[in-house]
Amino acid sequence: MKYSTSTALIGLVLAFSGLLSVDSQASKAAFDDKFRQLGEVLPTPNIYRTASGTPGHKYWQQQVDYDISIAIDDKTQRLTGEQIMDYQNNSPDTLRYLWLQLDQNRMKRDSAYKMTSRAPSEKKVTFDSFRQLVESPIFDGGYGITKVSASNGKALHYVINGTMMRVDLPKPLKSGASVEININWHYQLHEQKVLGGRSGYEYFKEDDNYLYEVASWFPRAAAYYDAKGWQNKQFLGNGEFTLEFGDYDVKITVPADHIVAATGVLQNESKVLTSTQRKRLKQAKKAKKPVLIITPAEALANEKSRSSKTKTWHFRAKNVRDFAFASSRKFIWDAQGYQQGNSNTMAMSFYPNEGNPLWEKYSTEAIIHTMEQYSKYTFDYPYPVSISVNGPVGGMEYPMITFNGPRPTLDDETGEKTYSRRTKYGLVGVIIHEVGHNYFPMIVNSDERQWTWMDEGLNTFLQFLAEQAWEEGYPSRRGHATNITSYMKSDNQVPIMTNSESILQFGNNAYGKPATALNILRETIMGRELFDFAFKEYAQRWKFKRPTPADFFRTMEDASAVDLDWFWRGWFYTTDHVDLAIDNVYLYRPNSQNPDVEEAWERALDNEQPEFISDLRNKNQWIRTQDKPELLDFYNDHDKFTATNADRNKYNEEHEKLESWQKDLLTNNSKFYVIDFSNHGGLVMPILLDITYADNTTEHIYIPAEIWRKNSKKVSKLLIRDKEISEIALDAKWQTADVNINNNYWPARPIQSRFDLYKEKKKDMMRDYNEALKDISAEKINNEAEHQEEGK
Repeated sequence: MKYSTSTALIGLVLAFSGLLSVDSQASKAAFDDKFRQLGEVLPTPNIYRTASGTPGHKYWQQQVDYDISIAIDDKTQRLTGEQIMDYQNNSPDTLRYLWLQLDQNRMKRDSAYKMTSRAPSEKKVTFDSFRQLVESPIFDGGYGITKVSASNGKALHYVINGTMMRVDLPKPLKSGASVEININWHYQLHEQKVLGGRSGYEYFKEDDNYLYEVASWFPRAAAYYDAKGWQNKQFLGNGEFTLEFGDYDVKITVPADHIVAATGVLQNESKVLTSTQRKRLKQAKKAKKPVLIITPAEALANEKSRSSKTKTWHFRAKNVRDFAFASSRKFIWDAQGYQQGNSNTMAMSFYPNEGNPLWEKYSTEAIIHTMEQYSKYTFDYPYPVSISVNGPVGGMEYPMITFNGPRPTLDDETGEKTYSRRTKYGLVGVIIHEVGHNYFPMIVNSDERQWTWMDEGLNTFLQFLAEQAWEEGYPSRRGHATNITSYMKSDNQVPIMTNSESILQFGNNAYGKPATALNILRETIMGRELFDFAFKEYAQRWKFKRPTPADFFRTMEDASAVDLDWFWRGWFYTTDHVDLAIDNVYLYRPNSQNPDVEEAWERALDNEQPEFISDLRNKNQWIRTQDKPELLDFYNDHDKFTATNADRNKYNEEHEKLESWQKDLLTNNSKFYVIDFSNHGGLVMPILLDITYADNTTEHIYIPAEIWRKNSKKVSKLLIRDKEISEIALDAKWQTADVNINNNYWPARPIQSRFDLYKEKKKDMMRDYNEALKDISAEKINNEAEHQEEGK
């Protein structure tokens, strides 16, 4: 390998001075400290939340218990309920009123959600989207509150503000006291596939049946906690639910031929299930594979029945933050017991025949797989049931029950149901994701209304781990660093720490980016052992409690002894991206000070230089000294690199004064490589180098991110090696989400792509002329329409 004089300086001292000059530039320019601590950003630790990330010795949270009776009218799709809410004030504060969430008010005609929805930007709109655009403003949903009273029956004053309801208490609720509030209400369920949302019904025209997935269906106490006070921010559609833990006693009245799946444990099996169904459930408890409680044939028979009677299903659930249920006469039902550690659970799936053959094969297996994998990184699943329901909702989670959408499609030619690769992995992935939400946020109870990433991001990270444990090469959508690079270099983003309702790209911001960040932490920055211990510590500390981002950040550092403030700041508080580059590679050697050695080295370098074009062309021209040799002298016999006796004498004199170790340094034969790096993206990350040597051996070098602490834009690294380096690759395994890998190699590599060849079609000139006239006419119409809109 050849090195030009511009990249092979003489003295090693110059190399060190060059390194110093890079860092010294930072003192002149504005210093961007990527490693300053988050102390001024995170809330001050206190008796409720400590600096280590643990709940403080005075930590508290409210307890809210519910006794609810609900009925579904299968003819009108109307929901009618009454509830008793027991609110226990465990805070140190006296409360004069309570705030309740009325999330269904989002469906009211004049709701902030509907009034602030924006026009579609696309000129092409699908029929389904257009139908929603047309019918959403017409549908007038939301709660009809018919009664709000105290335990003595006396009416309580209340005020409804959008999706929130304030109930004024008859007397101040002191710390440690409780109050009972009775509420009667009703609302109209909507067709989910038409109006969207997280619940609703699906209508099956072929057999005239309904499948109900019911959530956010009763007035629920809003969260009141130390770091926020009342979380009474309006529900605009994105920021989900911030709720209190409590015990639920729920009675659900439905048509007698319906099957109900719900949060909690069924209390009246003998009244709502047949003896055969109860026997099968008992068998499923110890089964090695799912047992059909209701078979496909039985489900087909059920969906043809039309009972005029009703049944009431009675469920109880302890220490949950919400309650949801599903009901239909179309359900197939399978179940399998799951016992591991402290878990003793029934995994169950409810789905119509339209879901097979996909659901019977994968749903319950995916539930069990999720609990097995998530428990490795968090805690044993604590609840008695875990349910997956196939209905209109594409994917949504509630304690012990999830709604999941993917189904096979009917092949028009064969009449058989088939499913694509995308549908298969879509189902497995969504079940893992939604069941995983039982851990985050149903148990680790973060504030979803404020920080979507705290449940979606953490859960998507664990989903990635669980998917990769499902099968080798599982096609995970999120988690791999390369999958987030397009988003991270785009202008259409906001920091992860942005409020849920203000996020621009919801999936990338709240799901993909935090999941990728955690995967990079685990695999590249902290290592699996440190990360897994710290992450599990966070889950254990905050299960059945309400953490904030600061509690997560502090716990991860506290349990690992790794300073991660720079990482949280860059990945969560900014929109910087990763783009590290190799700028230059220099090869240095020590100056031996021996004139014979050094002059010979310079002569060798000079000989490697290309000859100047004039010198090449002048070789055959007349030269004066050829005819007049008397003009030649000493300097013609010795080039400019010839050492003189004076040089040698000076060297010998000074060399004698050196100590032996100094003489050894002057004759060091190692190769001193200095590599210059630039940070174009702003996000500091470790420098991961893969070195290939001239003898084809390789070496991996990990340089911590702290190398950027004094200059976040440019750094240089000295590598001392005995072998010649032939190639250097930066982040060769694509671990850091670097958005531009083309500047990651030395020597540079060509950018690979391809182009397509096609056969040119002969043009019909008259047809092209006519089409051009149409285009001109259409463009004129569009321009006129745009001007009219601007005028409005």
